[in-house]
Amino acid sequence: MDIQEIEKALQIRYVKLHFTIQFSEDSRLPMNKVSAIRGGIGEMLLCANCIRNRDCERCDFESECIVRRIMYSKFEKKPAFITTGESAGYVFECENYEEFFQAGDTLDFQLILFGKTIIYFSQFLQAVYQLGNAGLGKEHAQFEVISVRNTKGEAIMDGRTIRMERYKVQTIGDYVKYRLHQGNVSENRIQFKTPVTLKYQGEYQEKLTLEAVLLALFRRLYILDCFENLDCEELCLQGKLPEVLEEYSEKITVWRYSGTKNQKIALRGVKGELRLSGIPDELLPVLLAGEIMHIGKNTSFGFGRYRVR
Repeated sequence: MDIQEIEKALQIRYVKLHFTIQFSEDSRLPMNKVSAIRGGIGEMLLCANCIRNRDCERCDFESECIVRRIMYSKFEKKPAFITTGESAGYVFECENYEEFFQAGDTLDFQLILFGKTIIYFSQFLQAVYQLGNAGLGKEHAQFEVISVRNTKGEAIMDGRTIRMERYKVQTIGDYVKYRLHQGNVSENRIQFKTPVTLKYQGEYQEKLTLEAVLLALFRRLYILDCFENLDCEELCLQGKLPEVLEEYSEKITVWRYSGTKNQKIALRGVKGELRLSGIPDELLPVLLAGEIMHIGKNTSFGFGRYRVR
């Protein structure tokens, strides 16, 4: 892989926001909260904007629908392999798996916005505020938004004032440079913090393999390059891959409720880690980029987050 080609592919814009919310009453939430947060925000956006009774297929305003522009932003150039409506424009993260919260307890979650979705910060923020009044999850846990911070810990929301000068747009290339300056990667481990749904050679994987992880990583990078309309080719595996010295995998199922289909849907993936003999210099920047992007399917539900150790 050519270094200049990689640097060009990493010019994907993003903003990472850290939300802290505080519950106003004793509450119970699902163990996996990303689906509830994402679904709740989508519901609030629909409540505030939909004028055709959510009949999207027959809506005469569909092309101008702000909810679709936010939740399912269209690609500037759409990859041929994208056949579903899953959005590439955002990722939610929440790795607090507690179920019971008392009044006054707080919960942190992260929202990463990519490309043109970055301009919809105010709509996301307003939807989170509305969700606090309506309640989160099946038991409608009510909350207040305490703070919204950038990656440096600076408050973007200061009381009722929005400090947009602290709304920092970065590129994934910036993040990779930051990670590289942190020091050498000595353990050569890829640790998945959330389940990852990998499809390799037409089959969904039940354990982690380096080939499936790298192909999913290259594909995710190419998807975001297309979303940003960057003139980049999809990267491919080249040369001898590092040896996998240790592999651990655990199958995970996360249930989410689909409001559009009015039913529960199972999201299946694998959680675990790979320990490698080494990480080639040309591969390391792409692997570090994946820490922000997430990989595999269901990334908007928090799937596919890993850390390179």
